Amino acid sequence: MDAQRRESGQEMAAAALLRRCAGGDAAAFRTLYEEQAPRLYGLALRMTRQPALAADALHDAFLQVWQQAARFDPARGPAEAWLTGLLRYRAIDLLRRREREQPGYEPPDAPDDGPDPFEQLRAAGDSAALSRCLATLEEAQQRLLRLAYVDGLSQSQLAAKLAAPLGTVKSWTRRALLALRQCLEP
Repeated sequence: MDAQRRESGQEMAAAALLRRCAGGDAAAFRTLYEEQAPRLYGLALRMTRQPALAADALHDAFLQVWQQAARFDPARGPAEAWLTGLLRYRAIDLLRRREREQPGYEPPDAPDDGPDPFEQLRAAGDSAALSRCLATLEEAQQRLLRLAYVDGLSQSQLAAKLAAPLGTVKSWTRRALLALRQCLEP
């Protein structure tokens, strides 16, 4: 009988905390979290079998609690069941989203028919100064900036492509950007 009363008291306390959360009571939310998070995290961990996903599901569920605590109706069921339902749906959403993601899948490369970013910039009215300044750079500097900022190559990829040491490529890039900056400054 004592266990039944204790469970009933815990349920009433959880329902009261949810009502206070609906009113924007942050202290009640913190208390609700401290009381319910361990149980809900365990459930999420059993569902997802991944600690990071379980933590994400718990976070998303409590975010929903904070935003929608007013939707809890004690006449429809216990607070713990409502919280468990929220967590369950968040965990299922995360698992489905993860299932749709195909690790290792890379869409085939297709050439972009649109103008490259430099061409788009040249077409814009504000780009006259940039076009003028780019033209003042050496061809090697222009190529370096194009590879880095249009083609999106990293510094190490640039070093491999240009068959130059990484430190040298970094210096070349810095010098090219400084020259461009000096030209653009009024």
